Amino acid sequence: MIVFGVDPMENYHLTAQRGSALACGLYTVDPRTPPPMDVSIHLERGEGTSLNLYAIVLPHGENTLNERLERIRKKLPPPLRHDTVLSLIQLSLLEDLSPHISSVQISPKLSLGDVTSAATLSPVTLLAGEIIAKAAGVVAGLPVAESIFALLDPQITFKHKKAEGETVQAGEVLAVVTGTGRSLLAGERVALNFLGRLSGIATLTRRYVDAVAGTSTIILDTRKTAPGFRRPDKYAVRMGGGQNHRMGLFDMVLIKENHIEGAGGITEAVRGVRQKYGDTYPIEIETETLAEVEESLALEPDRILLDNMSLPTMHQAVDLSAGRVPLEASGNVNLETVRAIAETGVDYISSGALTHSAPVFDVSMLVR
Repeated sequence: MIVFGVDPMENYHLTAQRGSALACGLYTVDPRTPPPMDVSIHLERGEGTSLNLYAIVLPHGENTLNERLERIRKKLPPPLRHDTVLSLIQLSLLEDLSPHISSVQISPKLSLGDVTSAATLSPVTLLAGEIIAKAAGVVAGLPVAESIFALLDPQITFKHKKAEGETVQAGEVLAVVTGTGRSLLAGERVALNFLGRLSGIATLTRRYVDAVAGTSTIILDTRKTAPGFRRPDKYAVRMGGGQNHRMGLFDMVLIKENHIEGAGGITEAVRGVRQKYGDTYPIEIETETLAEVEESLALEPDRILLDNMSLPTMHQAVDLSAGRVPLEASGNVNLETVRAIAETGVDYISSGALTHSAPVFDVSMLVR
């Protein structure tokens, strides 16, 4: 149980009522102490002097930060259940609400770090906020926004009005958030930052996907994501209709120019990979010339990357491959060029712009 507005070192008389059962006792107000049951509470000090307090009774099983994080993890989409995502959410809240990140734990008390709301809003003021799209686009990140509010204050309710990956218009309500005003406003900016970034990526990705519609080409992202945002950024690409390239350096071999130079050639680099790992990881080879494409085809990799090639050269590479190895085009990819690249017959087009240059989707929260 977490109680605001009282001295945590004093003792209070707590009456806990559940149905017809009544339990009374002397309790020390301590955020680390779970309530005896799911209760409605009334606190008194001294001879029946009631205090106007705001109290949070945490549901059973959510009495520690780790337990709350696990509950939140299970509600996130599978691609976002990784520890790095939960750590990012925590860091984002802490950096906004406390100057002492290393020594502060997330709890409803953290909302007091919003000094403006702490001074202007009563702790018992309840508000409802509508999260509204201010432009047309594709929604991504609502589960993350919900998790931010849930981590800050488990009593907040978050009702989705739109689905992930859904196209919306300016003025449409994406979600409604209800809870104490202090908690809502403490989490507002962090939630909107995630929602704006991920929806922006999803919106730009959808434009690329639409641009190649009617071809068989698949739009891919790259590792050019914001530090710490690898999984959220790539999740947003999928919400926009694209697919993910490798998650990191650990799940796929991509032999690039510097590897080729260091190993002494394409063939030598591939030989080294297969000697060390066998067929554990898929292998992709970056090429810049048709001669390198021919050499790579003979090695039978899982994919060949055509790096910054002209359209005529890409056409020739597609003819050389003749469907034996999937081809990926990269470099000089933008909304003006992506259609022509797809029409060369390549299987994939990867673009770092999806995640490093997507405009932030304009979204706001208005209290009604």
